Amino acid sequence: MPWVRFLADYDWRATPAVTIAYKADTVANVTTPCAAAARAAGKAEACQRPKG
Repeated sequence: MPWVRFLADYDWRATPAVTIAYKADTVANVTTPCAAAARAAGKAEACQRPKG
């Protein structure tokens, strides 16, 4: 599962009944399909795991 930093608000539809909302500047460990879709939409970029 990759780490990404969201550049803009992004809603990921995990299933038809579940939507996960990510706010801009959030750094999160997300599923590979979520990361790929967010990057393709220009709403996220790959990043390193945060320290701390």
